Amino acid sequence: MSGGLSLSRTVWPTRIIMWSFALVTVVPFGLLILTSLKSRPDLMQGAFVLPEYPHFENYASAWVDGHFSVYFLNSVLIVFPVVIVSIFLGTLSGFAFAFLSLPFKRFLFALLAFGMMVPVEAFIIPLYYEMRYTGLINTYAALILPQIALSIPFATIFMASAMEQLPKDILEAAVLDGATRAYVLRRVIVPLMLPAMSTLGVFLFIWTWNEFLIPLILVNDDSYRTLPIGMLFFQGRYTVNTPVLTAGAVIVIAPLVVIYMVFQRKFISGLTAGATK
Repeated sequence: MSGGLSLSRTVWPTRIIMWSFALVTVVPFGLLILTSLKSRPDLMQGAFVLPEYPHFENYASAWVDGHFSVYFLNSVLIVFPVVIVSIFLGTLSGFAFAFLSLPFKRFLFALLAFGMMVPVEAFIIPLYYEMRYTGLINTYAALILPQIALSIPFATIFMASAMEQLPKDILEAAVLDGATRAYVLRRVIVPLMLPAMSTLGVFLFIWTWNEFLIPLILVNDDSYRTLPIGMLFFQGRYTVNTPVLTAGAVIVIAPLVVIYMVFQRKFISGLTAGATK
């Protein structure tokens, strides 16, 4: 009996803390949805006051008047090539760092880590002139190629760290059987790396989907703008259409929530892989 009481005393504080963190996360998102369903007069009554009826026309206004249909398609056309190519290149380079003998491996690994720490603001102006010199301004390539380059350092380090957690016996057995490096990577490592690759894909999807500065500087043609840039459409010089703006924010956030819910199990298993080894 005393053991059960001591266990409950230990569990309940932890649960209260976890529920508090959950509320801190969920309440702002709930307020965002609530605000997106209000009219401008409804906003004056208070943040937590329910509207007389939901104003779904805010979403229609964001989608049609705010050109979110074009921006959404552009975001999709950019994010999937970035995620797929970055995972592919990150897997190859991660395999090299994890298993191959490379000259200056530690220096190259430190260089990749340093590349992750450099903010986009530090090189956005040289990047703009480079894109203009190559004629890539106002193209999808100007949005895809730089974000692939920015994603490769993290993808390489992430995949190399995950591969180092693999059981060595399986890899040694494949090598002793005469398997080539390409076969080991394709048939042995990649199937074991699927949870880690799913986790990496979620990270890259979120970062690419939310990227703001690169599309803002490298694209000024409305037909190539992405969803985060489209949010500026509802912000005037002196006024802000808050309900439609929040409706647009929900449209921007919704794919991120769906992607996380779909890959939730693999995302968590990829994060915890090797934790109990």
